[in-house]
Amino acid sequence: MPEPRVPRPVLVTTIAVALGLLAIYLQNVIVAFDEPFWGLFDNQLDLDVYRAGAQTVLDGGRLYDAKLLGHLDYTYAPISVVLFTPFAWMPFLAARIVWSAAIFVVLYLVITLSLRNLGYRITWQLRVIAGSLVVVSTLLEPVRSTIWFGQVNIFLMALVLWDLLRPGSSRLRGVATGVAAGIKLTPLIFIVYLAAQRRWRSVAGVFGGFAATVVIAFAVFPRDSWQYWTGTFIDSDRVGTPNTAGNQSIRGALANNFDTEHPSTIAWLVLALAALALGLGAAIMAHRRGHELLALTMVGLTSCAVSPMSWGHHWVWIVPLGVIAVHHAVQARTLAIRLLACAGALALVLTAFSWRTYIAGRMVFVGVEHPDAYYTGLFFKYGISWLRWFTYDPYNWIFVVAAVTTIVALTATRSRAAESTPRIAAAR
Repeated sequence: MPEPRVPRPVLVTTIAVALGLLAIYLQNVIVAFDEPFWGLFDNQLDLDVYRAGAQTVLDGGRLYDAKLLGHLDYTYAPISVVLFTPFAWMPFLAARIVWSAAIFVVLYLVITLSLRNLGYRITWQLRVIAGSLVVVSTLLEPVRSTIWFGQVNIFLMALVLWDLLRPGSSRLRGVATGVAAGIKLTPLIFIVYLAAQRRWRSVAGVFGGFAATVVIAFAVFPRDSWQYWTGTFIDSDRVGTPNTAGNQSIRGALANNFDTEHPSTIAWLVLALAALALGLGAAIMAHRRGHELLALTMVGLTSCAVSPMSWGHHWVWIVPLGVIAVHHAVQARTLAIRLLACAGALALVLTAFSWRTYIAGRMVFVGVEHPDAYYTGLFFKYGISWLRWFTYDPYNWIFVVAAVTTIVALTATRSRAAESTPRIAAAR
C-alpha cells in the first residue's frame, strides 16, 4: 500500500492549529478554567485517592479496609500502589501538575503511535497536527474527565497500544499488556483476542506480565494482596452503584434505563456476551485485513461495554477511534466514503462531547458540598424523554456503531476485491 500523505500539509496544519485554539476557547466556555473545583485542572479527586491509598500502605494501614479521604474505597490491584507511591511523596499541587502534564504527553504519544501505525511518516507538520488533536480531544468527555479526575486509564491504554502494535515476532510482546492488567483487570480481555489468533507467545506474555505483578505485590504487600485476590476484586459495588449516571457499561445502561440498583444479572450476561461476540468479531476481522489499530481499539471498546462498571473516563479508546475516522476522511478514494467518514467523525465528537449541565443551588459531590455544579457528558441530559435510551447510554452506542461499521465496511471491501479478481484474470 502507498504511504498515506497529508494533502496540502501547510493548509491542513494551519487548520489543525486553528481547531486547537478553538478547542481551548470552547473548553473555557464549557466550564471556565478558573471555576473553583469544576475547572479542568481544579479537581483531580481520583489522583488524591491514589495518593491516599499509597500513603495508607506506607503508614502500615489496610488498603482495602481504609476509607480514603473519609469515605472512598481503593479499587485497584495492590501492585498499583507502587505506581502511585511517588505521588504520595509530593505535595498535592505538585502531583496534580505532574499527573496532568503526563496525561497530555501520553495523549500525544497515543495519537502519534496511531498515525504511525496507519502508515504516516511523522513529519513536523504531522507533529503539529497531532498536538492539535490532543487539544481537540480534551473536548471529549472521556478525555476531559480523565484530566479533571486525574484518572489512570489513558496510561493503561497507551501501554497496551505500545505493546500490541509491535511486530508479532517481538519476544516480550504481551508483557506490558499483562502489567496493565495487573494494575486494572480489564486489559485481560486482550488474552481472548490474542488466543483467537493463536498468538500463543503473546498470550504467554500477557499471563507472564500479569503474574509478575501479582507475585511482586504478594512479596511487598502480602496482607493486602491476599484480601484483594480472595474476594475484593470481584466486588464491583465498591466502585459505585450500577445506576449511577456515569456508569456507561451495558450493566449501567440496564440499571439507568430501568431505574434500579439491581439490574437483571441474566439480561446483563446475555447482552455482555453478545457485545463480546460483536466486538471481538469486528476486531478479528480488522486484524485479518491488516487493520491492527482498529482491531485493538475495538477490543478496548468491548472491554468498556462488558465491564460491570465503566465510567465515562474509561472510554478513552475513542481517541484512537477518532484518529482512524479522521484518517479515512482524509485518505478516502471516493467522495461518498469521505463524506461517510466525516459524518462518522462528527457523530463521534457530538456524542462524546463534554456537554455541560449546570445545576444551581448547593450540591454534594462525592461527600463534599459545593454551591453549584457543572456536570459534563451527554448522559446528564435528561430533557428529551423519548431519547433517554440514547442519552443515558451514548458510549455503548458508539461501540455498537463502530463494530457494525467495521464489519460492514470490511465485508464490502472483501466483496469488491473478490469481484475484481476474475476481471483482472480475464484481462490477462
